[in-house]
Amino acid sequence: MSQVEACYQAAKERYAAIGVDTDQALEKLQKVKISVHCWQGDDVKGFMNPRGDLTGGIMATGHYPGAARTAEELRADLEQAFSLIPGKHKVNLHAIYRDTSEKVDLNELEPKHFATWVDWAKKQGLGLDFNPTFFSHPMFKDNYTLASPDKSVRDFWVEHGKRTRKIAAYFGKELGQTSINNFWVPDGMKDNPIDRLAPRQRLMDALDEIFAEKLDEAYTQESVESKLFGIGAEAYTVGSHEFYMGYGITRNKLICLDAGHFHPTEVISNKLSSLALFSKGIMLHVSRPVRWDSDHVVLMDDELIEIGRELVRNDLLKVTHIGLDFFDATINRVAAWVVGTRNTQKALLRAFLEPTEELKKLELANDFTARMVITEELKDFPYGDIWNHFCEINGVPVGLEWFKKAQAYEEGVLLKR
Repeated sequence: MSQVEACYQAAKERYAAIGVDTDQALEKLQKVKISVHCWQGDDVKGFMNPRGDLTGGIMATGHYPGAARTAEELRADLEQAFSLIPGKHKVNLHAIYRDTSEKVDLNELEPKHFATWVDWAKKQGLGLDFNPTFFSHPMFKDNYTLASPDKSVRDFWVEHGKRTRKIAAYFGKELGQTSINNFWVPDGMKDNPIDRLAPRQRLMDALDEIFAEKLDEAYTQESVESKLFGIGAEAYTVGSHEFYMGYGITRNKLICLDAGHFHPTEVISNKLSSLALFSKGIMLHVSRPVRWDSDHVVLMDDELIEIGRELVRNDLLKVTHIGLDFFDATINRVAAWVVGTRNTQKALLRAFLEPTEELKKLELANDFTARMVITEELKDFPYGDIWNHFCEINGVPVGLEWFKKAQAYEEGVLLKR
């Protein structure tokens, strides 16, 4: 018996004493797919804009060496990351990551421009999610895309949105996993507008036009993502939380909650149960805001733990799609992927290792003392030994061993770019 296995057996007994089946918890965790975002690998530059200029409130700071320059390099980096992450997952692509030698604009994209990604995903046993790219483009004019008062601008972006739906459907059909196509639109104003209504009317109409054609939801489903504010849109964002909550519920779309897109005093963990009652489902973007929407690498902080608890305690995983959304150009990008993904999985594991039904019974009986005592004692339980066992049975490095492999990949590949 390995040391990891021995520690697992001891931890298993301890959890069994409070009514938790650790084997069952790991079976549940094994089924959870995390959609790992491609844009951490190259600082959101993509392969369509040779200068790599970012607009639409997007900013990646830092100059750490080794950023992917081509689709081949990006896929190699993702393979390295997935070799250090337990389980089989998905990759979330933005439209600007099309892989073709053909000169093609965003409103001309077709499934064939992503064929290499599909071939690669098949070989890796991965799913693909998608995002239209409504930023870093000359047609992002005066801080507007779908909400622009200029019809020619709106028409360009409407066509882009329509084409991304066909691409996402292609992903889903080819890979046998529903591709979530997430719409985030950065439109807004730096200072206070006179008319907040008209841009929202234009955005609503444009989205209705994009979604007019019915597609097979076995292949693709759309989600719509809100934001409170961003660079250049500090005073007014057209696609606010209230806008997209209303739009998603009335149009039967998934509603995306990004952990960094709300006021610094808000948390999305408290929104999940309410939204689940009324919406078709939830797209969750796990991110870490620092004072504002700065998309930091996901750490094991209180909010991440609470998000995991809400999803597990309320059985919301069946209606929630989990993706990551952060980008940090100051650190090893592969390591960033691994830390963020493994932490998200750990947060879910911690929740799976709670005696949830027993805690609910205590709460219903107003036994708040027992509820408090058990949840506090759980903080000292050896969930790390359960996690290490999960890594071992999935054939990925345990503990800091994964970082040694990431460092070796950096020396052998990333620093030579």
